[in-house]
Amino acid sequence: VLMFLSVFSAVESGVIYAIMALGVYLTFRVLSFPDLTVDGSFVTGAAVAAVSIVSGVSPILATIYAFFAGFLAGCVTGLLHTKGKINPLLAGILMMIALYSINLRILGKPTIPLLNESTLFTQMTSLFEKLGIDRVINGMLQSFGIAQVPKTWAIFVMMAIVTTLIKFGLDYFLKTEIGLALRATGNNQKMIRSFSANTDSYIVFGLGLSNALVAFSGALIAQLNGFADAGMGIGLIVIGLASVIIGEALFGTKTIFRTTLAVVLGAIVYRIVVTIALRVKFLEAGDMKLITAVLVIFALVSPKIIENQREKQRRKQKRLQMNGGNEHAAN
Repeated sequence: VLMFLSVFSAVESGVIYAIMALGVYLTFRVLSFPDLTVDGSFVTGAAVAAVSIVSGVSPILATIYAFFAGFLAGCVTGLLHTKGKINPLLAGILMMIALYSINLRILGKPTIPLLNESTLFTQMTSLFEKLGIDRVINGMLQSFGIAQVPKTWAIFVMMAIVTTLIKFGLDYFLKTEIGLALRATGNNQKMIRSFSANTDSYIVFGLGLSNALVAFSGALIAQLNGFADAGMGIGLIVIGLASVIIGEALFGTKTIFRTTLAVVLGAIVYRIVVTIALRVKFLEAGDMKLITAVLVIFALVSPKIIENQREKQRRKQKRLQMNGGNEHAAN
């Protein structure tokens, strides 16, 4: 029973982290740019949203501000790489370090609590209570014999809608002229340059959009957890990568539609696996990063092992066919 609640909260946060994973997918897969700004821009989004909410700005506006703050951070990384000719990894690391101080400046102190503030989620929760939606869903669950039901479905329903909209928005964007140029830039920069396209501006825009999604996700996580913290982005790039890699390994990458869906589902699967792993007796909360690393290694290695096995099977079949053919010819 408790397991259901744990998995439910894992899915709830997984749907929000999926937005961040889509941002990571945009840089790592579409642009082939290993961008480490993510660890910093996630916190920037959380910090901007928290400070805005505490200052009395409406939660929706605060979350939109976070989106643009992330966009700005990503663009700076892009400019460092394209105009400053700094190696992509290094540009991301430099921006991540710079953002740590900038985030502390925005926050003004290491942590800003949001527990007594009105956030997107508290507003949605009270709306669901008024409409009695929670009662209906939980009543149905209890009739199926699930005693422990979630307090509210508002967060999950709202985030499922928002993440789905962002997923479809990204699908559409990657099929537009700019989106196709972005994909081509990631695929073969020299070729796109030969068509006299400005690859620099595409890279800057791509990084901006990616980090905007990451910061947007950060703003939502801050509102979900009820605080913004200067250290909440540590190791986030690995979580983003884990979501992308696990998703791709499990759900495939044939089309853009399928790949973005795989990334979203990968983020949710990642959260569920970590939640279940942390319930094992000998694992502690501090082992989360280790669990993530092992998961990523497994997701990267297993498809290759499976492919090798298939290749061996194919060769074996070919050999058998050839032998069979030779014997037939001999007879």
